[in-house]
Amino acid sequence: MIVARRCGSQYLFALIALSFASLNCVAQTSATSVPRPTPPGEAQEPVRVFTEEVLVPVFVRDSKGHFDPTLEADDLLVFEDDVSQQIRSLRRVPSSVLLLLDTSGELNPAMNTNTTREIALNLISNLSPGDSMAAIQFGTRAELLQEWTTKKEEIVRALKMKLSSSKHAHLPEALIAATSQLHNVGAGSRHVVLITDGVGSADDELRLTSAIRELLSTNATVHVISYTSVGRKTIRRRTPLVKVTNKKRKSAKDIADEIMNPTAPWDEIRRRKIYVIVDTDLSMRNRRRDYKDATKEGERWLGDLADETGGLMLLPGSSAEMLRQGEMIAREIDTQYVVAYAPKNSLATAADGEYRRIKVAARRGGLEVRTRRGYVATSR
Repeated sequence: MIVARRCGSQYLFALIALSFASLNCVAQTSATSVPRPTPPGEAQEPVRVFTEEVLVPVFVRDSKGHFDPTLEADDLLVFEDDVSQQIRSLRRVPSSVLLLLDTSGELNPAMNTNTTREIALNLISNLSPGDSMAAIQFGTRAELLQEWTTKKEEIVRALKMKLSSSKHAHLPEALIAATSQLHNVGAGSRHVVLITDGVGSADDELRLTSAIRELLSTNATVHVISYTSVGRKTIRRRTPLVKVTNKKRKSAKDIADEIMNPTAPWDEIRRRKIYVIVDTDLSMRNRRRDYKDATKEGERWLGDLADETGGLMLLPGSSAEMLRQGEMIAREIDTQYVVAYAPKNSLATAADGEYRRIKVAARRGGLEVRTRRGYVATSR
């Protein structure tokens, strides 16, 4: 009988400080029955031998940035708290990829549901056969668009038919829904692809902290394609404080002039004039300023989340660049191996919330290796 036990995260995430302390692990405990002679009249009872195993997703590329299919366990070194560990196995397993799609964007003119859909479709088309996929959209509420499937046509159909825009983003609810879905697939190669600007209501800070802690308990690698940079750039371009132009909105006098002198070349007359337009909508400008500040906060905590879990944080400067980055993340997912080792410092002796640092290095030259920073050990 095999019993798998995952260690829970005691992760403390402070949104005000916007810094991460640690990441949880997946620890597997196996119990193996060993037969022994059974005295007459006694029922046979199994003897259970427990072993501990830590699973670490590792991204590996060669010197040219390509996936190396010849990688072996001896090509890597694993350290836990600077102590070398013995790798028990190195393998590739099909990935489980959850798309978490923000369909809001009330103050971000660059956020567009069609763009988000195209990014997701591009990513899906570049995943390997056998990978599982699911999709959740979040705006007014978090909604499961497609449950786990290995059939690309099913999730493509769901994205084309069900993805819809909304005004407000409920990010904590989306992360909780993501956690629930990730627990339905096997550990080892779980991925979340979050397409958002990371901006949420200030009232959601406590819920967001709790939701992030729960997401980290899934041991998923989080990749982020952020709308923040392209959004700020678009706002600056579209809403300058002072604009000089030869076009302006018609006033009551302009309309009256056209009625009284319909044959006059009014368009030509107006084009000869230069207008200086000052944006006097202070309320909207304040909202945009607050939004831009919020996007910078969003970048910080999303970047910390991606970095801590070993994922990518992408800040494209245009919609066209965002479309290409869906393919980039799909390729990244396909470079992942799963390393397993039994920790020399037993999990059974771990203090509650004990953080253990992880480092994976290449023993063979020409390899680029990336993984998460650590995990929270637990004796439970």
